[in-house]
Amino acid sequence: MPAAALPVAQSWPGVVVPPALLVPVASARPVSVPQPVKARTMEADESERLVARCQAGDRSAFRELFLRHRSDVARLVQRMMGPGADVDDLVQEVFFQVHRSVKDFRGQARFSTWLYRVTVNVVLMQRRSAKSRPLLVEAPEGLTPVDAGLTPDEDAARRSRIAAFGRLLEQISEKKRTVFVLHELQGLSATEISEIVDAPVLTVRTRLFYARKELAELLRSEPSLAFLADELHSGEEDGQ
Repeated sequence: MPAAALPVAQSWPGVVVPPALLVPVASARPVSVPQPVKARTMEADESERLVARCQAGDRSAFRELFLRHRSDVARLVQRMMGPGADVDDLVQEVFFQVHRSVKDFRGQARFSTWLYRVTVNVVLMQRRSAKSRPLLVEAPEGLTPVDAGLTPDEDAARRSRIAAFGRLLEQISEKKRTVFVLHELQGLSATEISEIVDAPVLTVRTRLFYARKELAELLRSEPSLAFLADELHSGEEDGQ
C-alpha cells in the first residue's frame, strides 16, 4: 500500500517545502488539499487536442502547449535542481525536446505524464553533467514569500526550517529523491511516477518507502524538523 503523502508543497525559486514548514511549529498541522479531478481531466483533454494540432503542423498549438505547461515544468525543475540552476534554460531545453519528439506521442499516457518524463530526464542529465550536487539553501532575500501573520522571530525560524529541509533532502540518493519529489511535492501517484521514471509501481513504492524512512531519520537529527518526522511515521502507520 502506498505511503502517505505530505501535504501538497508550496514553492518558489529554488525552494521546496511542505506547508508545515511555513508556520510556527506549535501551530503546524497536516493540510488536506482536494484534487480537482474534473479540472485535471479537462486540462488533459485540451492538452491532447493541442498535441494533435501540433502533430498536424499547427505551430500556434505548440506555443499554447508551452504557455499552458511552462509553470508546471518550471516548478518541477526548481524542486529537483535547487537554487543556482538556470531554470529558464532548462525549461527551454525541456520544450525543445518536446517539440522534437511530440510527433512520436501516441497518447498511451497522459500528455502531462509524458511531459514530466521529459522534464525529469533533462534535469537528471543536467545534474549528472554538473558532477556535483548543488545544496538546497535558503532562497535569496526577496524571493521568499513574506507571511505578515508571523513575528520576525517566527519568520526567521521558518526560513531556517526551509533551508534545513532542503539540505536534508539533498542527502537522499537520486532515484529515491526523484520519486519523493514527484510524489510528496508534485502530488503524483505511484502509477504516474512509474510511467515517468520507467520503473514498476512496486519499485516506485519501495523507493518512496525508503526515501521517507531515510528522510525521517535525517529530520530527527534536526530539532526544528522533528515534528515532520513524526508526521511521516504516523502516515506510514495509517497505511495511507
